[in-house]
Amino acid sequence: MATPESVASMSLDGEIAVIMIDSPPVNALSQAVRTGIYDNVRKAIDDPAVKAVVLMCAGRTFIAGADITELGKPRQGPGLTETQDAMENSPKPVIAAIHGTALGGGLETALACHYRVAVPSAKCGLPEVKLGLLPGAGGTQRLPRIVGVEKALELLTSGEHVPAPTCLEWGLLDEIVPEGQLREGAVAFARRILAEKRPLKRVRDMDEKMIAARGKPELFESFRKANARKFRGFLAPEHNIRCVEAAVNLPFDEGIEAERRLFGELISGTQSAAQRYVFFAEREVWKIPDVPADTPVVPVKKVGIIGAGTMGGGIAMNFANVGIPVTLVEAKQDALERGLSVIRKNYENTAKRGRLTMEQVEQRMGLLTGSMALESLADCDLVIEAVFENMDVKKEVFARLDRIVKQGAVLATNTSALDVNEIATAVARPDAVVGMHYFSPANVMRLLEVVRGDKTSKAAIATAMQMGKKTGKIAALSGVCPGFIGNRILAARTRQAQAMLLEGAMPWDIDKVLYDFGLPMGPFAMSDLAGLDIGWFKETSKSSTVREVLCEMDRRGQKTGAGYYDYDEKRNAKPSPVTEKIVRDFMAKAGNQPRTITEQEILERCVYAMINEGAKILEEKIAIRASDIDIVWINGYGFPVYRGGPMFYADTVGLKTVVEKLREYGPRMGADFTISPLLERLAAEGKRLSEVKNG
Repeated sequence: MATPESVASMSLDGEIAVIMIDSPPVNALSQAVRTGIYDNVRKAIDDPAVKAVVLMCAGRTFIAGADITELGKPRQGPGLTETQDAMENSPKPVIAAIHGTALGGGLETALACHYRVAVPSAKCGLPEVKLGLLPGAGGTQRLPRIVGVEKALELLTSGEHVPAPTCLEWGLLDEIVPEGQLREGAVAFARRILAEKRPLKRVRDMDEKMIAARGKPELFESFRKANARKFRGFLAPEHNIRCVEAAVNLPFDEGIEAERRLFGELISGTQSAAQRYVFFAEREVWKIPDVPADTPVVPVKKVGIIGAGTMGGGIAMNFANVGIPVTLVEAKQDALERGLSVIRKNYENTAKRGRLTMEQVEQRMGLLTGSMALESLADCDLVIEAVFENMDVKKEVFARLDRIVKQGAVLATNTSALDVNEIATAVARPDAVVGMHYFSPANVMRLLEVVRGDKTSKAAIATAMQMGKKTGKIAALSGVCPGFIGNRILAARTRQAQAMLLEGAMPWDIDKVLYDFGLPMGPFAMSDLAGLDIGWFKETSKSSTVREVLCEMDRRGQKTGAGYYDYDEKRNAKPSPVTEKIVRDFMAKAGNQPRTITEQEILERCVYAMINEGAKILEEKIAIRASDIDIVWINGYGFPVYRGGPMFYADTVGLKTVVEKLREYGPRMGADFTISPLLERLAAEGKRLSEVKNG
């Protein structure tokens, strides 16, 4: 166990005391680190030979934040506030010397020093908002005093990491010292402070950057309004804004009290618990019990992608973005040219927004090679099939790949629902076949479902997961079943939405409830966006569902100006009397009498059906962990992160309540509907669904 003596030491460089924190991996503000800083600052103050103090860290970073494992637990040793007070009230100048990242409590520690220096590669930030929190050690009070109100609001509500040169420009840093010379640069800065007899600058006493905002509530209202869509449903951004308002309008100590009170509300609330759960779940998702971290992977130096449509093109961009050459194969020249043209347009649009240079656009396009011959994939290390979602077509492609692609390569399918085991029967090397299910648009969406077939090798799994990480995705492993994790749960929700449509709820009624719950859109708006004709064929359509009738009327979603909704030229949706009549006609044919369906029933039938399906996925060992299911739904479908995903949300509702409601709604939920035995057992035993793990 780390002790203050083992993580903090003090050495003298002439009259400058250098306090070194060494608590791998990120020098988090554990009890031992806080005590180590406090004790050594007091020691330096008491030593008459010391004239100034430099606080710095060993390893790859400055203090990168709080020790999250201590959040919500009883505090031991000096708190961060006491440690800050020791530095801020020191009669000798204290200088923070920053490399790597100064985040959260790390930046709050630096803000309690009199001066701050950093190397050019360093970054600073207060990312607590991403954990459903606010900086609880004066960060919301000191930051606006040093960078101004507008910048503080942006930084606190975004949680962004700000590069050192920008921090210097804002006044957050006093000096940038040469890379690799942090200690020498900080000590030289300290000597200069002494020689010039500069005052001890306490950030808490600064006021000039806040005067202009005092008595101007409209400044804060304008900020809220401008970010309303981004902050929708989240409590933490609003609490951070209120803290800055307190910093502007109250004396420092009263502002600290407001910060402490608002922090307390968040730390004890469900949203922060959910966001902290997701933080750890995103790290856990990479761990596969029987595929250890040292599993050999296929070195991927060249990727082949079959299909240059929306999916194939988007997948290709992921690899080009990280410098991996891609050969993109299409059956026809015009389709290939169209695909490459769309990729270029996407890159150029990014460049117009200032996030790429035109030189970078050309570099990435230079990594893409178009071809109409599968033979051009012979030397690829990873080939991803992204063709039409039809089993026969996919098996034919894989049979050809088996004869062409070199041995040792990974053969991946981007199927969203088809049986990966059946696809693997088309090749003589089924161990090389793995699912890599990207979500559309593949160059934007963060989720990658890696699907493990019965014969998929550990090397193929490890390679697919590694490629996910390398291309900036979050990859979750799934077993084989219709729809895998994400789309299987989506299908369960869709069945309930469609059932309620024929009981009296209109599409916009159902969509509104799920939007208000925190999802980006409801199932019918999502269908209109994707296109109602996905998987619909005119030749076989029999007017047997509302969707089929809409497609037959050429109401195929936003792209045709009408689907479940009517759309204006800007694609704004409004309820459609045409759809309402079709729904009413179907109800009459079925002999259903319309009934009033409450918002509560809509929410519970849709979301509890998802929870139930997730429990079945765990029972069948399709997912390794309940938290993996939550990661899939947060990153692939926009389930609100502040609710923690469907499995975590079930625990916040209470599993007994979920089971009771599913039994109550059971007769309406479909002839094939059954409640998961796992869900029933956990409810009876008072256990948590989100903690279930396989293996």
